[in-house]
Amino acid sequence: MATEDVNEALAAAEVPATETTEKQPADKLERKWSFWFDNQSKPKQGAAWGASLRKAYTFDTVQDFWGLHETIFIPSKLTPNAEIHMFKAGVEPKWEDPECANGGKWTFVVTSNRKPALDKAWLETLMALVGEQFDEADDIQRNLTENPLSRLESFFLLLSSRPSRRLRICGVVASVRPKQDKLSLWTRTKSNEAVLMGIGKKWKEILDVTDKITFTNHDDSRRTRFTV
Repeated sequence: MATEDVNEALAAAEVPATETTEKQPADKLERKWSFWFDNQSKPKQGAAWGASLRKAYTFDTVQDFWGLHETIFIPSKLTPNAEIHMFKAGVEPKWEDPECANGGKWTFVVTSNRKPALDKAWLETLMALVGEQFDEADDIQRNLTENPLSRLESFFLLLSSRPSRRLRICGVVASVRPKQDKLSLWTRTKSNEAVLMGIGKKWKEILDVTDKITFTNHDDSRRTRFTV
């Protein structure tokens, strides 16, 4: 699919649902998630920030997640200055949203092998979010580390083993720029240092990178607070 076609499909929010059959019942996720798209490559004069932000699709099954990601929501297919977001359903990827207003973000800048590395980091982060891996560490996660299963086995085990909790993460943003691509993981809090450091260390482990990732508050995005 050409880049222009991808951007048009996302901007139009015409994303088909993944079909399920009686032989393949839908596997429900812990919560609903929404994909959003923002194309700032051709901003309209005088337009307010976020004017081009559009919700594309809300899903709550494993099948829809994989279908949407593999068909459309891949960052490397975007033109420069476009962004894809995956946030909890009901939360807008804006600092002003009540779930995000008192939070901040961890940022990972892709420095080498840009497009493949961006796509890999994006997918690993999405899987961690829908798999509820950003909650407090527990025996399940430790067991998976000590006794590695296949990615798919780990994914379903985590889905089936966690009770419903209020996630500490709002969502993730993939930003494609002419000279630099990055991922930003938005948090609900900016005040609980222990929680924030736990999230940062967990994310870096999920990304499996040696590069530093940094945390900034939404209301003071120029000042780095933490680095792991």
